[in-house]
Amino acid sequence: MILTIIIAIVSLVLLIILHELGHFLLAKKFGIKVEEFGIGYPPRLFGKKFGETIYSINLLPLGGFVRIYGHEKRIKDSRSFSEKPIWQRALVILGGVISFWIIAAILLSIVMYMGVPTQIEDNQNDNLVNPRVQIIAVVQGSPAESAGIKLGDSVKSIEFENESISISKVKELQEFTETHRGQEITLGIERGKEIFETSLVPRESFPEGQGPIGISLVRTSIKSYPWYEAPVRGVIATVNLTATVVKGWGMTIASLVQGQGVPDGIEVKGPVGIFELFAQMGSLGVGYFLRFMALISISLALLNVLPIPALDGGWLMFIIIEKIRGKAVTQKVEQRITVFFFLLLISLMIYVTIKDVIHLFVK
Repeated sequence: MILTIIIAIVSLVLLIILHELGHFLLAKKFGIKVEEFGIGYPPRLFGKKFGETIYSINLLPLGGFVRIYGHEKRIKDSRSFSEKPIWQRALVILGGVISFWIIAAILLSIVMYMGVPTQIEDNQNDNLVNPRVQIIAVVQGSPAESAGIKLGDSVKSIEFENESISISKVKELQEFTETHRGQEITLGIERGKEIFETSLVPRESFPEGQGPIGISLVRTSIKSYPWYEAPVRGVIATVNLTATVVKGWGMTIASLVQGQGVPDGIEVKGPVGIFELFAQMGSLGVGYFLRFMALISISLALLNVLPIPALDGGWLMFIIIEKIRGKAVTQKVEQRITVFFFLLLISLMIYVTIKDVIHLFVK
């Protein structure tokens, strides 16, 4: 668990550093002076100047930063960010966002080469590698969650008293739980290299779409691709996963606007919740861990591109406004708006983190 958390922290820090590297490389490309490239956040522990840029190691190991000349404060200078053409400034801002998608595509390409669990039909039986019935969602407050079942688990067997069957198809599990509503059954669960049993009671009545035990299931088989095809599959998977995340966000926003709250099966996670998911994915194997890293990378790309001041999308929004108006928003107004939204985002992160910590102790 501790090792997984360390790996999770290092992985997230690397994501942020590579994100900042995107800004850095494009700034250098357009002749913009980069004052500092930092790993971690100040105070500075160590710094060395190469050329015009200080490369630093900082005390707080929470990511990284790039200090671009003329970005936060407009400076009249040919090497200043603020004096460059709008299209160049826009690309420097987008460089960090695009890097997240590139990272996701690389990670998913590796997964495609290694072998990825692929959804198959219940009646498909030819040329299958390690077919299994996997859990892709666990409803909060359901019998499955109470029994300790987690996302990514595989159901290997199910039994009731002297009746026991091996599970190889989704339909088998669904029919068994339907038949034994209100009766305690035992599931044989595989989680990574661990195999264990857990008991639960399928509900006799339940919310629509949740099923008696509150899980979503798919039948999967491992499918790998040759090295020359894996990158193409990785890019396609990145596009599809991006669309899935956007769809999920859209459903959540629509539900909130309609006053229905967050839809079932969708949870907002803070740092603590994300580390908990890292631990779950790490226990399932390298492929799952890399896929989860790709999902985090895509989510960060989408979050950063939103037109929210204090994020990359906010800076891009100010540039677009400048293009439309023919002049930039005054620096004083820009800074006030940015600080306000920065404090708002920090407050939201603190709230979600507290909620995640409470969930860890009350579940």
